[in-house]
Amino acid sequence: MKKLLCFFALLVLTMNVFAENKFSPETIAAQKAFVNDGFGIFIHWGIYAIHGKGEWWLNKSKMPLEEYEAVASQFNPTNFDANAWAEAFADAGARYVTITSRHHDGFSIFATTNTTYDIVDATPYKRDPIAELASACKKNNLKLGFYYSLLDWRREDFPRHNGYGDYDSYYAFMKGQLGELLTNYGPINCLWFDGQWARTDAGFDWRLPELFDYVRSIQPSCLVGNNSHVSLQPGEDFQIWEINFPGGHTGHMNDKQTIATNVPLECCWSMTSDAWGYQPNDLMEKNPSKELIRKLVRTRVLGANLLLNIAPAPDGSIPKPALERLKDIGEWMRKYGDTIIGAKPGHIYLGRYKEYSSIISTISQDGNTVHLHILNDNKENYGIWMPFPDTIVKVTNRMTGEDVPYVQKMHKSQRFLSLKVNLEADVPDTILDITIDHSNK
Repeated sequence: MKKLLCFFALLVLTMNVFAENKFSPETIAAQKAFVNDGFGIFIHWGIYAIHGKGEWWLNKSKMPLEEYEAVASQFNPTNFDANAWAEAFADAGARYVTITSRHHDGFSIFATTNTTYDIVDATPYKRDPIAELASACKKNNLKLGFYYSLLDWRREDFPRHNGYGDYDSYYAFMKGQLGELLTNYGPINCLWFDGQWARTDAGFDWRLPELFDYVRSIQPSCLVGNNSHVSLQPGEDFQIWEINFPGGHTGHMNDKQTIATNVPLECCWSMTSDAWGYQPNDLMEKNPSKELIRKLVRTRVLGANLLLNIAPAPDGSIPKPALERLKDIGEWMRKYGDTIIGAKPGHIYLGRYKEYSSIISTISQDGNTVHLHILNDNKENYGIWMPFPDTIVKVTNRMTGEDVPYVQKMHKSQRFLSLKVNLEADVPDTILDITIDHSNK
């Protein structure tokens, strides 16, 4: 029981630090709700979908800006159905949505008076999809948040490394747009900033704490995250890990980030095979449903949220492979979602790195059940031999409802659990519910 109690003490300490870190009461409440939400949908959508080469195509292609911008006249997402989007996300078990309001190419996917380079003024669509999505999210009990790029490849006032630009002008532009996003669409779950890494020189000041305070002056409960690829900075309410687990070992850009212990964590991954934005021939074969579910389980076991990206097509539809994966995730979540969303991170894992272990665990809210997640392919008589200090009442195979025979024995002054189980075929996760006896506390 000692290890389990240590875990709960750490959890309480972590939540208490929210209050000690000078967060407002509104932010603290929003942070706790964010941790409980656990699973969100990321949406990368803009005129880059017309090009079909991902959201970085303007930068990668080196094409003339006028040629890139010209496709705005073709952007007419007549198949966009905000209610269909929101229903698919909610059915998958997601609790919130974060959509790109403006990416690095500078195109705004919402109605704005601060530029005409937006979906209402520059396209034949002439509608505000964000307003429709906000309404659909409310109807489906989904929280809405916005990705917002600090970087702009298009605007002349953006402060490039060569000194060209006018940051006072650009800063005022960003504040104007953020004010619109925070005023026109109801309660906003979070603002997800990106692009600070475009200027890292010591002589340049983004004035981000001031910008973040501006966000909270309009909506005190709106959380601020910043995909800076460095450790947590002043003014940030949650920490982002891009294509990585907290403290992960993927070789990605934020491998050396220090895990923040005083704020919620969020990991963003994509269904798409390469870019975050739409590519018409992407069948998402690198990310089958089984692997996405495992990623969700691993993320939650590490105490983080999963923000799973989808890239809608230019016509506003969600690609069929993405809908299929959402359906599969939803079916799994309806059966077993309580073992990750309604549970706390566990203390059991086998392997050098917890995020890649084939056996990991969560703990029920009441502390009476350990959910042992076995992320391994079908095997008969799969043997488990591992330290387990708590007294066990019973072990149940969550997939079949059958009791699993087990033995607890002492080995070198430590109590171990020994059992064998037949892993289910073609499932991402065989789950064993281990009921704990607390009478020996």
